[in-house]
Amino acid sequence: MKITAVIPAYNSAAYITQALDSIAAQTRPVSEIIVVDDGSTDDTADLVRNWAGPVPLSLVTQKNQGPSAARNRGIRAADGDWIAFLDADDQWTPTKIEEQCAALARHPTLALVASDMAETDSSGKITTPSVLDQHDLLGFFEALDGAPLPDALAALLRKNFIPTGTVLARRSVLLETGPFNPRIRYGEDLELWARIAARHPLTCLPRVHMLRRRHESNATGHEIDMLLDLIEVNRNLAADLAGELKAQGLDPRQGVAQAAWTAGYWYFAKGDHRRARALFWRSLREKPGRRALFHLLLSALPAGWVARARTWRSS
Repeated sequence: MKITAVIPAYNSAAYITQALDSIAAQTRPVSEIIVVDDGSTDDTADLVRNWAGPVPLSLVTQKNQGPSAARNRGIRAADGDWIAFLDADDQWTPTKIEEQCAALARHPTLALVASDMAETDSSGKITTPSVLDQHDLLGFFEALDGAPLPDALAALLRKNFIPTGTVLARRSVLLETGPFNPRIRYGEDLELWARIAARHPLTCLPRVHMLRRRHESNATGHEIDMLLDLIEVNRNLAADLAGELKAQGLDPRQGVAQAAWTAGYWYFAKGDHRRARALFWRSLREKPGRRALFHLLLSALPAGWVARARTWRSS
């Protein structure tokens, strides 16, 4: 079993060495590391070239195209039959690969194994000890104990429980179901995991195998961009996986409608009623519902009336 660690990196000089060191510290070594420098303008590439760790390392450089294109490039260049992802500003915990390989030995049909993660601040201090616990999912995955997840597609779309930097996946499956969608900047990972979940067994281990660093440049700080991209993720899945969604009790169009309403409400709460109305309309076209209709009508009222309506609802 050959494992390739793939790291997309963009202006990651502050953290890339720590990420590489965390891979080198694994109790079960990976076979190789591929860093894809996505057009960095800082010292990222030089630090990678000069890294003196014990794992064979390749540096691939490309013009800036985003993390999806960088991960896709790494998958294509990999020699391993399994791919493990890590972002350049995050770190693995030492037993990550060993414990995931043990889960694969117990359940050899698995095509993807993910894990829990902790979150840290920019200095490395832990701020969230368990993201699964934060979302009330830890007990469920503890009971599952690494077995394939039933109705994984439905579970994943209810809550994305797969942090990309914890994933260990079969390269053949990534090539079959992928690649990461480079047209989507936020949520491209969810789209790919959902496509895998529709066709292959996967699981999530209830053990912290990654430390995710939160800082100002994290993608997760772009809330409205994420919400808008989530509409497109759901639209793509509804178009391509309608049968699989229905088989697991999901209405393909409901996901698009919910995502459009959520983005619309974000604009509505910010006072941008024009953009809110467009998204509420989109939600209604996908799946008529009272909530979207109510907010569409509300967003058409003068600002003063909206304020009074909010006061009335809260009283």
